[in-house]
Amino acid sequence: MKSKVITTLLASIGLFVAAGAAQAQTAGERVYVIDQRGEVVMSGAGLCWRTGFWTPAAAAKDPAGCKCDKDLLPKEVCEPMVAKAAPAAAPAAKPSGDKITVAADALFDFNKATLRPEGKAKLDEVVAKAGAIKLEVIIAVGHTDRIGSDAYNQKLSERRAAAVKQYLVSKGIDANRVYTEGKGKKNPVTKPDQCLGKTSPKVIACLQPDRRVDIELIGTK
Repeated sequence: MKSKVITTLLASIGLFVAAGAAQAQTAGERVYVIDQRGEVVMSGAGLCWRTGFWTPAAAAKDPAGCKCDKDLLPKEVCEPMVAKAAPAAAPAAKPSGDKITVAADALFDFNKATLRPEGKAKLDEVVAKAGAIKLEVIIAVGHTDRIGSDAYNQKLSERRAAAVKQYLVSKGIDANRVYTEGKGKKNPVTKPDQCLGKTSPKVIACLQPDRRVDIELIGTK
């Protein structure tokens, strides 16, 4: 069964909740990331962000469990809520998402995780966008091409995402509002029948779209 949520979140989530949430909460009370208004933080794709304390049993007790994980919970948990639901109130303003995909080659040299001057200029644009909204969270997800082992590319994608966070924080973004994740070579943009052949400058250039960092800004204007 396909999950509707993103399962990976760094341990720094606890710091964000403690610093930014409008109401105090403990790990045993909530298993989803909560913003300053007490709302579940959603990605631009409409997916809930889980904390490291998430389990199906805990989600069944969380107020947002049916909203985020209805297909994973027993029917008796969510269906009574639907049947007894009061008339819907006027919807509150929801955070909007702005997803920016930056080519990793624009940020880093090939096979490196140190930001280039041109990469810093790209991230300055992200900082400017963040300053134009009431920022809730920034999510940076690193990706690599297929060259190299799974383990190596996973670490490289994580280091690149961490380098992005470090720079954003150096420009005044609250560290507790920046989440990072590495996907390694799991989500390529290129197709299996593209960029064929052994590693060569031509193949490396062809695989460039896979080397990227997805940066998502979530907040209200």
